[in-house]
Amino acid sequence: MIAERVSASRTLSERDKSVPPSAHGSTVAEFLATRPRLSEFLTPVLTLDRGALDHNVRVMREWLAQNDFRIAPHGKTTMAPALWRDLMDAGAWGLTVATPWQAGVARVAGIRRIMIANSVVDPVAIRWVTDVSRGADEPEVLSWVDDLRTVRLLDEGSGARGRRIPVIAELGGVGGRTGARGTDAALGIARAVAASENLELAGVGGYEGAVGHDRSTDAVARVDAYLDELRALHVATAAEGLYRQTDGGDRPIVTAGGSAYLDRVAERLGGIADADVVLRSGAYQVHDDGYYSRIGPMGTLTGTEPFRSAMHLRARVVSRPEPGLALLDAGRRDLPFDEGLPVPQAVIGDDRATHTGGVLAGAEITAVNDQHAFLRLPEASIDDLPVGTVVRLGLSHPCTALDKWRLVPVVDDALADDPLVIDLVETVF
Repeated sequence: MIAERVSASRTLSERDKSVPPSAHGSTVAEFLATRPRLSEFLTPVLTLDRGALDHNVRVMREWLAQNDFRIAPHGKTTMAPALWRDLMDAGAWGLTVATPWQAGVARVAGIRRIMIANSVVDPVAIRWVTDVSRGADEPEVLSWVDDLRTVRLLDEGSGARGRRIPVIAELGGVGGRTGARGTDAALGIARAVAASENLELAGVGGYEGAVGHDRSTDAVARVDAYLDELRALHVATAAEGLYRQTDGGDRPIVTAGGSAYLDRVAERLGGIADADVVLRSGAYQVHDDGYYSRIGPMGTLTGTEPFRSAMHLRARVVSRPEPGLALLDAGRRDLPFDEGLPVPQAVIGDDRATHTGGVLAGAEITAVNDQHAFLRLPEASIDDLPVGTVVRLGLSHPCTALDKWRLVPVVDDALADDPLVIDLVETVF
């Protein structure tokens, strides 16, 4: 059973960022029973939109079913067992993580199949993976290999310790990230795994997002070529009989990323009859108003409905030192900035302020410090956005948004002026 969102008996305190001081000393259950409104929270405050979360999970589930794909969503995006539970309840094949420590969090959260999309070479981590693999009631933990030395380290570190360790042979791309460069090199690694007495080859995989970062013709062509090579690696691996043989009928895995290039994965890896295609998309559940909203194909190039941003941040004007400048009380400690700066969307309580008009017409965040954001207002006077005004911001990149918050309020409608807080989600970073 996957862990509950936040223990109802947990006591709220000053350690819980932006939680109302009036709630300190109350349990989570007691606080939520008061039906708090978001206006009761301190600013800045990150929110998750319940409706958008549910919408995104449903849209992805339907698209996967249409394409006969599986999914092991990347848990490092949120590191929130409560949100992982929603994904598992929606039929996820398993959960992807980036590190052995994250795998441990997933294990205690009750996840039954965990993929570490990385090479495990730390001796302590190898012992942990091996010990987990020995237990009959333990989850299956898969890791990746992209080097013959990695195969040897895993083989030697897990020797004579029980059932074989399942691994994925990783294919990389020139100029990309990890992964063996070229089909021949990856096939050699697959052969080494198959020859090991302590390892077994569960599949092949890689990350197409490392070879393309936009929707240009060249980037899409590189992604397609990479996915074609991944498919060819699977064909060659299957032809040589290198995949593990299981009594339970587990099929080989061909795994790709998929958040930004779902359409390309569907076209290039669709129709593989002798393996399960497992995506590892992690950003779709929360989605954003930045990078993924620009590059993601759902609802435009594939599928029927677009994902919706489920994360927003409310910040307050704390200084108006110049007519065209407002300083907000949110900075790098509170919001993501690595894949695009926040986008001002609305002034709370001002019907004129929308995405396209009102006070925020032409406004933009131009820089962020540790605790401040610089909001430029080209046509606004100081009186148009006075000190104390609350602004809703759209954010870019869920992976670097939630890691700044240990407790995130879930609201019924993030676009409302004063939404109801219906839940709290705890992250584990």
